[in-house]
Amino acid sequence: MHLTVNWRKVLFSRADVEFEAEGGVSLSAWFYCPDGEGPYPGITMAHGYGGTRDHGIGRFAEVFASAGFAVLLHDHRGFGRSGGSPRQDIDPWQQIGDWRRAISYLETRPKVDPARLGIWGTSYAGGHALVLGATDRRLACVVAQVPTISGYAQSLRRVSPDAMPHLDAALAEEDRSRLRGEDLRYQALVSSDPTVQASYRSSDAVEFYTQPIPPGIWENKVTVRSTRQARMYEPGAWVARIAPTPLLMVVAKEDSLTLTDLELAAYESAREPKRLELIPGGHFDPYLDHFEQASGAASDWFRKHLS
Repeated sequence: MHLTVNWRKVLFSRADVEFEAEGGVSLSAWFYCPDGEGPYPGITMAHGYGGTRDHGIGRFAEVFASAGFAVLLHDHRGFGRSGGSPRQDIDPWQQIGDWRRAISYLETRPKVDPARLGIWGTSYAGGHALVLGATDRRLACVVAQVPTISGYAQSLRRVSPDAMPHLDAALAEEDRSRLRGEDLRYQALVSSDPTVQASYRSSDAVEFYTQPIPPGIWENKVTVRSTRQARMYEPGAWVARIAPTPLLMVVAKEDSLTLTDLELAAYESAREPKRLELIPGGHFDPYLDHFEQASGAASDWFRKHLS
């Protein structure tokens, strides 16, 4: 597919591309490139926990491409149009390893300047952006939108003490079933039904994940073991190591998912150069009601540090 768009009077194209990750897994992406000869600064992007690039992420890529950036937006392995098995299984460190391959692929694009690369991640992938910003010096600047800071702290807030023994038992039984050679177990990603085991139950999460997207792209499920891996994931530990790479954190003032206070504390631990953009509302408002503010702040940050 090749789509040419006139977005805010700046022409760019979007092409479907694929590149190979470890294990021979084919990762699928959209590559946005401004019309012209280049070379252009590049931005690498990915979606959050259990979603796909169709979950409102393409709008951000369009803003960045319209501002003169070449953008690579990929689906994590096992999600969306990317290959990989098991499906709907989330290992944060494998996703980070795959994202390094995406950076390497972006470097090879003929119209991309490999000396001017930035990263944008949101929610769970916002945590990945923090880790990559601290550990991959090919990146010249970082944008982390409503990022995961502490999987452990999030689990303490979102899972009631009464429910924790049941969750621990379910995770232990998953480990035993794997020893018996049984298939991976799944749970719903979102559900408002309290009798259904699910990762997220809030009405805004249910509405966001179940928004209309092309059929066959997304399933409302995730492996049970993804929950254990999420609870062990602590990307906030890397924030102080990002400098001297410039960091922008976009934080929602009432984020009950990745938790505003944890994000603000992480921002305080970051060293200069850094900037904080506070967005009204909850976790999903940067995608929705306050998209212009969130995308504009990120675009300005990329202009400042990549152009």
